[in-house]
Amino acid sequence: MHDHDALVFAELAASLQSAPTPTETAEDIVRYVQAQLDADEAAICVIRSRKQLKTIAATGPLVEELDRLQSEFGEGPCHGDARPGQTLTAPNLAEDNRWPTWATKATALGIASLLTAALTDVEGRRIGSISTCWTQPRRFTQDDIAFMAIFARHAALALSHAWNEAGLNTALDRRKLIGQAQGILMERHDLDETRAFEVLHRYSQDHNIKLRDVATYLIETRQLPTITTTLQLPTGDKTA
Repeated sequence: MHDHDALVFAELAASLQSAPTPTETAEDIVRYVQAQLDADEAAICVIRSRKQLKTIAATGPLVEELDRLQSEFGEGPCHGDARPGQTLTAPNLAEDNRWPTWATKATALGIASLLTAALTDVEGRRIGSISTCWTQPRRFTQDDIAFMAIFARHAALALSHAWNEAGLNTALDRRKLIGQAQGILMERHDLDETRAFEVLHRYSQDHNIKLRDVATYLIETRQLPTITTTLQLPTGDKTA
């Protein structure tokens, strides 16, 4: 029987948020829910542009294929059926008519039952789903459903935290890189901080190179890129 004590879930949330990267956070989530529900497979898929799904963690290739088929056919428990905060059960997919095309394919792949919960961000928007599935029909208890619903809330918060941390670290790294490049220009050309940034920004626009790449080139070569040197940027990225 699953322990719904608030302290247990608080400790779980802290554990999930301690993973160093968003990918490892997602992998920890699917491993944990698979073990707790004794599922054969588990996965997290998130909603990308145009409502396409992307699997960011899975316990095996079978469940990744299930997510891919949802995008292909435009139907399935993670595609559009799960509302924010909703948990869906399918004890016997072979007799389920909610997703006729997808369920037929899933059954053919050997999946008999599934339990899916929507992942919802702090503003109440559905950002994806977490799914568990079994190769044999399974009767879900109220404890199973309650656990999945509560766990999904903690999983969504852990993922949001991981994504925010990753974005913050990227922004800090970019600021540090540009700051180093500004320092080189300030020392070499007796510029103030504002003027040094303007020089970097102008080169970025004139040569259609990302600002961080201009900064990287300057730091590594002690030169600003010119028409003939832009092709030699270490990243090879010349998009704005």
